[in-house]
Amino acid sequence: METILVVNAGSSSVKFQIFGVEEAGALQRLIRGQVDGIGSRPRLVARSNDGTSLIERSCGSDEVPDVAAAIDTVGTWLRKTQTFKLAAVGHRVVHGGPAYDRPVVIDQGAVANLERYISLAPLHQPNNLAPIRALLKGRPDLLQVACFDTAFHHGHSAVADHFAIPERYYAEGVRRYGFHGLSYEYVAGRLPQVAPDIAGGRVIVAHLGSGASMCALSNGRSVESTMGFTALDGIPMGTRPGQIDPGVLLYLLTEKGMEPAAVRDLLYRDSGLKGLSGISSDMRELQSNPDPRAMLAVDHFVYRIGLNAGMLAAALGGLDAFVFTAGVGENSPVIRARIAEKLAWLGARFDPEANANGNSRISGADSQVALMVVPTDEELMIAQHTVALLSEQSGGGATGQRLAV
Repeated sequence: METILVVNAGSSSVKFQIFGVEEAGALQRLIRGQVDGIGSRPRLVARSNDGTSLIERSCGSDEVPDVAAAIDTVGTWLRKTQTFKLAAVGHRVVHGGPAYDRPVVIDQGAVANLERYISLAPLHQPNNLAPIRALLKGRPDLLQVACFDTAFHHGHSAVADHFAIPERYYAEGVRRYGFHGLSYEYVAGRLPQVAPDIAGGRVIVAHLGSGASMCALSNGRSVESTMGFTALDGIPMGTRPGQIDPGVLLYLLTEKGMEPAAVRDLLYRDSGLKGLSGISSDMRELQSNPDPRAMLAVDHFVYRIGLNAGMLAAALGGLDAFVFTAGVGENSPVIRARIAEKLAWLGARFDPEANANGNSRISGADSQVALMVVPTDEELMIAQHTVALLSEQSGGGATGQRLAV
Protein backbone atom coordinates (compact mmCIF):
# COMPACT_ATOMS: atom_id res chain seq x y z
CA MET A 1 0.00 0.00 0.00
CA GLU A 2 1.26 3.46 -0.87
CA THR A 3 1.38 5.90 2.01
CA ILE A 4 1.39 9.61 2.81
CA LEU A 5 3.52 10.96 5.66
CA VAL A 6 2.06 14.07 7.31
CA VAL A 7 4.42 16.30 9.32
CA ASN A 8 3.28 19.06 11.68
CA ALA A 9 6.41 20.62 13.19
CA GLY A 10 6.12 23.03 16.12
CA SER A 11 8.55 24.86 18.36
CA SER A 12 9.32 21.91 20.64
CA SER A 13 7.55 18.98 19.01
CA VAL A 14 7.10 17.20 15.71
CA LYS A 15 3.79 15.43 15.17
CA PHE A 16 3.56 12.89 12.38
CA GLN A 17 0.99 10.53 10.92
CA ILE A 18 1.07 7.83 8.26
CA PHE A 19 -1.96 7.39 5.99
CA GLY A 20 -2.47 4.52 3.60
CA VAL A 21 -3.75 5.50 0.15
CA GLU A 22 -6.49 3.13 -0.98
CA GLU A 23 -8.37 2.96 -4.27
CA ALA A 24 -9.75 6.27 -5.61
CA GLY A 25 -7.54 8.16 -3.16
CA ALA A 26 -9.36 7.04 0.01
CA LEU A 27 -7.19 7.45 3.09
CA GLN A 28 -6.69 5.05 5.99
CA ARG A 29 -4.87 6.33 9.08
CA LEU A 30 -2.21 3.79 10.05
CA ILE A 31 0.14 5.44 12.56
CA ARG A 32 0.16 8.60 14.62
CA GLY A 33 3.04 9.79 16.75
CA GLN A 34 5.23 12.64 17.85
CA VAL A 35 8.58 13.67 19.22
CA ASP A 36 8.07 16.14 22.04
CA GLY A 37 10.39 17.86 24.48
CA ILE A 38 12.88 18.65 21.71
CA GLY A 39 16.09 20.10 23.14
CA SER A 40 15.18 19.32 26.75
CA ARG A 41 13.61 15.90 27.35
CA PRO A 42 12.93 14.43 23.90
CA ARG A 43 10.57 11.50 23.70
CA LEU A 44 9.40 9.53 20.66
CA VAL A 45 5.91 8.06 20.95
CA ALA A 46 3.88 6.32 18.24
CA ARG A 47 0.70 4.27 18.14
CA SER A 48 -1.17 2.37 15.47
CA ASN A 49 -4.65 3.56 14.59
CA ASP A 50 -6.22 1.00 16.95
CA GLY A 51 -4.26 2.50 19.86
CA THR A 52 -1.56 -0.17 20.09
CA SER A 53 1.73 1.29 21.30
CA LEU A 54 4.49 0.97 18.72
CA ILE A 55 7.25 2.85 20.53
CA GLU A 56 7.73 5.00 23.60
CA ARG A 57 11.37 5.97 23.93
CA SER A 58 13.16 8.82 25.68
CA CYS A 59 16.18 10.37 23.98
CA GLY A 60 19.08 12.48 25.19
CA SER A 61 18.80 16.23 24.71
CA ASP A 62 22.03 16.17 22.68
CA GLU A 63 20.60 13.36 20.51
CA VAL A 64 17.53 15.42 19.54
CA PRO A 65 18.55 19.08 19.97
CA ASP A 66 16.31 20.51 17.23
CA VAL A 67 13.47 19.84 14.80
CA ALA A 68 15.77 18.53 12.04
CA ALA A 69 17.21 15.95 14.45
CA ALA A 70 13.69 14.97 15.50
CA ILE A 71 12.76 14.33 11.87
CA ASP A 72 15.87 12.18 11.47
CA THR A 73 14.92 10.22 14.61
CA VAL A 74 11.43 9.57 13.27
CA GLY A 75 12.82 8.57 9.86
CA THR A 76 15.31 6.15 11.38
CA TRP A 77 12.59 4.45 13.43
CA LEU A 78 10.24 4.21 10.45
CA ARG A 79 12.95 2.72 8.19
CA LYS A 80 13.85 0.08 10.76
CA THR A 81 10.33 -0.95 11.74
CA GLN A 82 7.93 -0.24 8.86
CA THR A 83 7.67 -1.44 5.28
CA PHE A 84 5.33 1.15 3.80
CA LYS A 85 5.85 2.56 0.31
CA LEU A 86 6.10 6.30 0.77
CA ALA A 87 4.53 8.27 -2.07
CA ALA A 88 4.63 11.82 -0.66
CA VAL A 89 4.99 13.99 2.44
CA GLY A 90 2.51 16.70 3.41
CA HIS A 91 3.55 19.55 5.70
CA ARG A 92 1.65 22.13 7.70
CA VAL A 93 3.09 25.59 6.98
CA VAL A 94 1.57 28.37 9.04
CA HIS A 95 2.16 31.40 6.82
CA GLY A 96 1.72 31.32 3.05
CA GLY A 97 1.71 35.09 2.54
CA PRO A 98 -0.32 36.70 -0.25
CA ALA A 99 0.83 34.36 -3.03
CA TYR A 100 -0.28 30.93 -1.83
CA ASP A 101 -4.03 30.46 -1.76
CA ARG A 102 -3.89 26.65 -1.97
CA PRO A 103 -1.49 23.77 -1.24
CA VAL A 104 1.58 23.58 -3.48
CA VAL A 105 4.29 21.10 -4.44
CA ILE A 106 7.50 22.22 -2.77
CA ASP A 107 10.75 23.07 -4.50
CA GLN A 108 13.70 25.26 -3.54
CA GLY A 109 11.93 28.32 -4.96
CA ALA A 110 8.88 27.74 -2.76
CA VAL A 111 11.11 27.38 0.31
CA ALA A 112 12.85 30.68 -0.51
CA ASN A 113 9.45 32.39 -0.81
CA LEU A 114 8.24 30.96 2.50
CA GLU A 115 11.39 32.03 4.32
CA ARG A 116 10.24 35.62 3.79
CA TYR A 117 7.45 35.06 6.33
CA ILE A 118 9.60 33.74 9.18
CA SER A 119 9.39 37.07 11.02
CA LEU A 120 5.58 36.96 10.77
CA ALA A 121 5.34 33.52 12.41
CA PRO A 122 8.57 33.10 14.41
CA LEU A 123 7.22 30.30 16.62
CA HIS A 124 6.07 28.21 13.67
CA GLN A 125 7.54 29.04 10.26
CA PRO A 126 11.20 28.10 10.96
CA ASN A 127 10.12 24.76 12.37
CA ASN A 128 7.63 24.14 9.56
CA LEU A 129 10.44 24.65 7.04
CA ALA A 130 13.10 22.61 8.87
CA PRO A 131 11.77 19.15 7.90
CA ILE A 132 11.08 20.38 4.36
CA ARG A 133 14.73 21.41 3.94
CA ALA A 134 15.95 18.16 5.46
CA LEU A 135 13.91 16.08 3.04
CA LEU A 136 14.82 18.24 0.02
CA LYS A 137 18.44 17.56 0.87
CA GLY A 138 18.16 13.87 1.74
CA ARG A 139 15.34 12.84 -0.61
CA PRO A 140 15.11 15.35 -3.49
CA ASP A 141 13.10 12.81 -5.51
CA LEU A 142 10.31 12.64 -2.92
CA LEU A 143 7.17 14.72 -3.56
CA GLN A 144 6.52 17.22 -0.76
CA VAL A 145 3.40 19.35 -0.38
CA ALA A 146 3.00 22.51 1.71
CA CYS A 147 -0.47 23.12 3.17
CA PHE A 148 -0.99 26.63 4.53
CA ASP A 149 -2.94 27.84 7.56
CA THR A 150 -3.59 31.10 5.71
CA ALA A 151 -4.95 29.63 2.44
CA PHE A 152 -8.54 28.99 3.61
CA HIS A 153 -9.01 32.71 4.34
CA HIS A 154 -7.90 33.97 0.92
CA GLY A 155 -11.48 34.61 -0.16
CA HIS A 156 -11.99 37.47 2.30
CA SER A 157 -13.30 40.72 0.86
CA ALA A 158 -10.98 43.70 0.39
CA VAL A 159 -12.84 45.45 3.22
CA ALA A 160 -12.07 42.58 5.60
CA ASP A 161 -8.49 42.15 4.38
CA HIS A 162 -7.28 45.75 4.74
CA PHE A 163 -5.80 47.61 7.66
CA ALA A 164 -6.56 51.34 7.72
CA ILE A 165 -3.05 52.31 6.64
CA PRO A 166 -1.70 53.54 3.28
CA GLU A 167 -2.47 51.23 0.37
CA ARG A 168 1.21 50.75 -0.51
CA TYR A 169 1.63 48.54 2.55
CA TYR A 170 -1.22 46.31 1.44
CA ALA A 171 0.49 45.95 -1.93
CA GLU A 172 3.60 44.80 -0.05
CA GLY A 173 1.60 42.10 1.75
CA VAL A 174 0.66 43.87 4.99
CA ARG A 175 -2.89 42.62 5.29
CA ARG A 176 -5.17 40.48 7.44
CA TYR A 177 -4.52 36.85 6.53
CA GLY A 178 -6.17 34.74 9.23
CA PHE A 179 -4.74 31.45 10.51
CA HIS A 180 -5.78 27.95 11.69
CA GLY A 181 -7.19 27.58 8.18
CA LEU A 182 -6.55 23.84 7.95
CA SER A 183 -8.65 23.33 11.07
CA TYR A 184 -11.46 25.55 9.80
CA GLU A 185 -11.38 23.89 6.40
CA TYR A 186 -11.76 20.49 8.02
CA VAL A 187 -14.65 21.61 10.25
CA ALA A 188 -16.38 23.30 7.31
CA GLY A 189 -16.12 20.02 5.41
CA ARG A 190 -17.52 18.03 8.33
CA LEU A 191 -20.57 20.20 9.01
CA PRO A 192 -22.61 18.94 6.03
CA GLN A 193 -22.19 15.42 7.48
CA VAL A 194 -22.76 16.10 11.19
CA ALA A 195 -25.11 19.11 11.04
CA PRO A 196 -26.54 19.60 7.53
CA ASP A 197 -29.19 21.95 8.90
CA ILE A 198 -26.58 24.60 9.72
CA ALA A 199 -23.72 23.80 7.31
CA GLY A 200 -24.83 26.34 4.72
CA GLY A 201 -25.65 29.06 7.23
CA ARG A 202 -23.89 31.66 9.34
CA VAL A 203 -21.44 29.81 11.58
CA ILE A 204 -18.71 30.87 14.00
CA VAL A 205 -16.03 28.23 14.59
CA ALA A 206 -13.86 28.68 17.69
CA HIS A 207 -10.50 26.91 17.45
CA LEU A 208 -9.55 26.95 21.12
CA GLY A 209 -6.20 25.50 22.07
CA SER A 210 -2.77 26.77 23.07
CA GLY A 211 -3.10 28.77 19.88
CA ALA A 212 -6.64 30.12 19.57
CA SER A 213 -8.72 32.00 17.06
CA MET A 214 -12.26 32.27 15.70
CA CYS A 215 -13.57 32.24 12.15
CA ALA A 216 -16.86 33.37 10.61
CA LEU A 217 -18.18 30.97 7.95
CA SER A 218 -20.90 31.80 5.46
CA ASN A 219 -22.02 28.77 3.46
CA GLY A 220 -18.81 27.01 4.48
CA ARG A 221 -16.47 29.80 3.34
CA SER A 222 -14.34 32.00 5.58
CA VAL A 223 -15.47 35.64 5.52
CA GLU A 224 -13.74 36.97 8.65
CA SER A 225 -11.22 35.85 11.28
CA THR A 226 -9.97 37.13 14.60
CA MET A 227 -6.34 36.69 13.51
CA GLY A 228 -4.70 39.07 11.04
CA PHE A 229 -1.20 39.82 9.75
CA THR A 230 0.38 37.45 12.26
CA ALA A 231 -0.86 34.77 14.65
CA LEU A 232 -0.78 37.28 17.54
CA ASP A 233 -4.13 38.98 16.99
CA GLY A 234 -7.63 38.20 18.21
CA ILE A 235 -8.40 36.25 21.37
CA PRO A 236 -5.84 35.49 24.12
CA MET A 237 -3.84 32.28 23.77
CA GLY A 238 -1.51 30.19 25.89
CA THR A 239 1.46 32.55 25.53
CA ARG A 240 0.20 35.16 23.02
CA PRO A 241 -1.90 38.19 24.01
CA GLY A 242 -4.47 38.41 21.26
CA GLN A 243 -5.74 41.90 20.48
CA ILE A 244 -3.52 44.62 21.92
CA ASP A 245 -3.40 48.38 21.39
CA PRO A 246 -0.42 49.15 19.10
CA GLY A 247 0.30 52.04 21.45
CA VAL A 248 1.35 49.47 24.07
CA LEU A 249 4.09 48.28 21.73
CA LEU A 250 5.23 51.84 21.05
CA TYR A 251 5.35 52.43 24.80
CA LEU A 252 7.48 49.34 25.37
CA LEU A 253 9.89 50.39 22.62
CA THR A 254 10.18 54.10 23.37
CA GLU A 255 9.43 54.52 27.06
CA LYS A 256 10.68 51.20 28.44
CA GLY A 257 13.61 50.99 26.03
CA MET A 258 12.93 47.39 25.07
CA GLU A 259 14.66 45.99 22.01
CA PRO A 260 12.42 44.69 19.21
CA ALA A 261 13.57 41.13 19.86
CA ALA A 262 12.56 41.44 23.52
CA VAL A 263 9.12 42.75 22.54
CA ARG A 264 8.74 39.87 20.10
CA ASP A 265 9.59 37.35 22.81
CA LEU A 266 7.17 39.04 25.21
CA LEU A 267 4.34 38.81 22.69
CA TYR A 268 4.98 35.27 21.49
CA ARG A 269 6.30 33.53 24.60
CA ASP A 270 5.39 35.41 27.79
CA SER A 271 1.92 36.86 27.30
CA GLY A 272 -1.58 35.37 27.03
CA LEU A 273 -2.73 33.06 29.81
CA LYS A 274 0.86 32.60 30.96
CA GLY A 275 1.55 36.31 31.24
CA LEU A 276 -1.78 37.24 32.78
CA SER A 277 -1.73 34.49 35.41
CA GLY A 278 2.01 34.37 36.05
CA ILE A 279 1.40 30.66 36.63
CA SER A 280 0.87 28.63 33.47
CA SER A 281 -0.21 28.70 29.83
CA ASP A 282 -2.16 25.46 30.30
CA MET A 283 -5.91 25.94 30.66
CA ARG A 284 -6.21 22.69 32.63
CA GLU A 285 -3.82 23.94 35.29
CA LEU A 286 -5.47 27.34 35.47
CA GLN A 287 -8.97 25.91 35.88
CA SER A 288 -7.88 23.76 38.81
CA ASN A 289 -5.84 26.49 40.52
CA PRO A 290 -7.67 28.65 43.13
CA ASP A 291 -5.14 31.49 42.79
CA PRO A 292 -7.00 34.72 41.84
CA ARG A 293 -4.51 35.31 39.03
CA ALA A 294 -5.42 31.97 37.46
CA MET A 295 -9.10 32.81 37.78
CA LEU A 296 -8.50 36.19 36.13
CA ALA A 297 -6.75 34.56 33.17
CA VAL A 298 -9.64 32.15 32.60
CA ASP A 299 -12.21 34.93 33.00
CA HIS A 300 -10.31 37.07 30.49
CA PHE A 301 -10.17 34.21 27.98
CA VAL A 302 -13.93 33.65 28.17
CA TYR A 303 -14.72 37.37 28.12
CA ARG A 304 -12.67 38.07 25.00
CA ILE A 305 -14.22 35.11 23.18
CA GLY A 306 -17.65 36.55 23.97
CA LEU A 307 -16.64 39.95 22.60
CA ASN A 308 -15.20 38.50 19.42
CA ALA A 309 -18.28 36.34 18.92
CA GLY A 310 -20.29 39.57 18.74
CA MET A 311 -17.90 41.00 16.16
CA LEU A 312 -18.06 37.91 13.95
CA ALA A 313 -21.85 37.68 14.27
CA ALA A 314 -21.98 41.28 13.02
CA ALA A 315 -19.77 40.35 10.05
CA LEU A 316 -22.20 37.53 9.23
CA GLY A 317 -25.34 39.59 9.77
CA GLY A 318 -26.61 37.15 12.37
CA LEU A 319 -25.73 33.73 13.70
CA ASP A 320 -27.08 30.23 13.09
CA ALA A 321 -24.45 28.13 14.89
CA PHE A 322 -21.37 28.30 17.11
CA VAL A 323 -18.88 25.43 16.87
CA PHE A 324 -16.22 24.49 19.44
CA THR A 325 -13.09 22.69 18.25
CA ALA A 326 -9.39 22.01 19.13
CA GLY A 327 -7.91 21.02 22.50
CA VAL A 328 -9.81 23.27 24.90
CA GLY A 329 -12.94 23.51 22.77
CA GLU A 330 -13.26 19.74 22.43
CA ASN A 331 -12.23 18.71 25.94
CA SER A 332 -13.36 21.35 28.45
CA PRO A 333 -17.09 21.23 29.26
CA VAL A 334 -16.60 24.03 31.79
CA ILE A 335 -15.12 26.45 29.26
CA ARG A 336 -17.81 25.55 26.73
CA ALA A 337 -20.51 26.22 29.31
CA ARG A 338 -19.03 29.59 30.26
CA ILE A 339 -18.70 30.69 26.64
CA ALA A 340 -22.26 29.53 25.90
CA GLU A 341 -23.49 31.89 28.63
CA LYS A 342 -21.86 34.76 26.72
CA LEU A 343 -23.88 33.79 23.62
CA ALA A 344 -27.30 33.91 25.28
CA TRP A 345 -27.99 37.40 23.91
CA LEU A 346 -27.69 35.94 20.40
CA GLY A 347 -30.41 33.41 21.18
CA ALA A 348 -28.23 30.49 22.23
CA ARG A 349 -29.79 28.14 24.79
CA PHE A 350 -27.33 25.75 26.41
CA ASP A 351 -28.02 22.09 27.36
CA PRO A 352 -25.83 21.28 30.41
CA GLU A 353 -26.56 17.55 30.27
CA ALA A 354 -25.63 17.22 26.60
CA ASN A 355 -22.45 19.19 27.29
CA ALA A 356 -21.47 17.03 30.26
CA ASN A 357 -22.16 13.86 28.25
CA GLY A 358 -19.87 14.98 25.43
CA ASN A 359 -22.63 15.19 22.80
CA SER A 360 -21.84 16.81 19.48
CA ARG A 361 -24.85 19.16 19.80
CA ILE A 362 -24.94 20.91 23.17
CA SER A 363 -27.77 23.41 22.60
CA GLY A 364 -31.32 23.00 23.83
CA ALA A 365 -34.30 22.29 21.60
CA ASP A 366 -35.48 25.91 21.99
CA SER A 367 -32.11 27.42 21.01
CA GLN A 368 -32.07 29.86 18.09
CA VAL A 369 -28.33 29.20 17.70
CA ALA A 370 -27.03 25.64 17.41
CA LEU A 371 -24.11 24.95 19.73
CA MET A 372 -21.85 22.19 18.39
CA VAL A 373 -18.63 20.36 19.29
CA VAL A 374 -16.81 19.16 16.16
CA PRO A 375 -13.33 17.60 16.64
CA THR A 376 -10.80 18.94 14.17
CA ASP A 377 -8.28 16.89 12.19
CA GLU A 378 -5.63 19.06 10.56
CA GLU A 379 -3.46 16.05 9.72
CA LEU A 380 -6.23 14.38 7.72
CA MET A 381 -6.84 17.66 5.89
CA ILE A 382 -3.15 17.82 4.97
CA ALA A 383 -3.21 14.19 3.82
CA GLN A 384 -6.23 14.86 1.61
CA HIS A 385 -4.53 17.84 -0.03
CA THR A 386 -1.33 15.85 -0.47
CA VAL A 387 -2.96 12.86 -2.13
CA ALA A 388 -4.87 15.21 -4.46
CA LEU A 389 -1.63 16.86 -5.64
CA LEU A 390 0.09 13.48 -5.82
CA SER A 391 -2.63 12.23 -8.14
CA GLU A 392 -2.39 15.39 -10.22
CA GLN A 393 1.39 15.08 -10.53
CA SER A 394 1.18 11.43 -11.57
CA GLY A 395 -1.68 11.85 -14.00
CA GLY A 396 -4.20 10.20 -11.69
CA GLY A 397 -2.22 7.10 -10.79
CA ALA A 398 0.60 7.66 -8.31
CA THR A 399 3.36 5.12 -7.83
CA GLY A 400 5.05 4.94 -4.47
CA GLN A 401 8.55 4.49 -3.15
CA ARG A 402 9.79 2.46 -0.24
CA LEU A 403 9.78 4.57 2.93
CA ALA A 404 13.20 6.14 3.36
CA VAL A 405 13.08 9.47 5.15
